[in-house]
Amino acid sequence: MRAVVQRVTRARVTVRDADGGERVTGVIERGLMVLLGAGAGDTATDLAYIVDKIANLRIFADDADKMNRSVLDVGGGVLVVSQFTLYGDARQGRRPAFTGALEPVAAKMLCEQALAGLRAAGVVRVEAGEFAADMAVELVNDGPVTILLDSRKGF
Repeated sequence: MRAVVQRVTRARVTVRDADGGERVTGVIERGLMVLLGAGAGDTATDLAYIVDKIANLRIFADDADKMNRSVLDVGGGVLVVSQFTLYGDARQGRRPAFTGALEPVAAKMLCEQALAGLRAAGVVRVEAGEFAADMAVELVNDGPVTILLDSRKGF
């Protein structure tokens, strides 16, 4: 699994409906905005790695202004948006190929398990986009701090 984790002061995701309407599916204040992609061959081990990293990544400032606190420590929220394009391969040509992404049914299941895992880890507010929907993501990156995670490079 791959994740782009951004420390934010606020974030929001809006889904665009086929009829032209919009609805907000997730909003957080201080916390983490996570773009999450599932790759072909990802397993429960990859999921556990990503969930643990997101929940425990120490990228919030402590009293000495050092990045030493996690989203759990600061009582922040996590907004997760599924993002198969994290597996886009643009090495050849000008149009990326997405053959490395996990097929949609299994990817949706892993994304839902990631949300459940973050809740089980103690994250106070876990919000999400809508899988495979046309979404608009708004955020204010705090720092800015952006971290890339890849479960295949983690163990």
